[in-house]
Amino acid sequence: MTDSIIHELRAIREQHAASLDFNLDRIFADLQARQNKHAAEGWTIIPAPAGPPPEPNLALQRTRFAHR
Repeated sequence: MTDSIIHELRAIREQHAASLDFNLDRIFADLQARQNKHAAEGWTIIPAPAGPPPEPNLALQRTRFAHR
């Protein structure tokens, strides 16, 4: 992503948080309500991953790249 996109996203996030007085409970409830509204409109909601990504096997990587 370019810096302009990142700056725009941060500005939008800041405006959204400011509109809800930076109250995390209200921000979370608003985002959940928006997600539920979009789901009702037929948007595809992709669930968050169940857990963290698996750790890479560093021993395998050392073996693969040791002879280069």
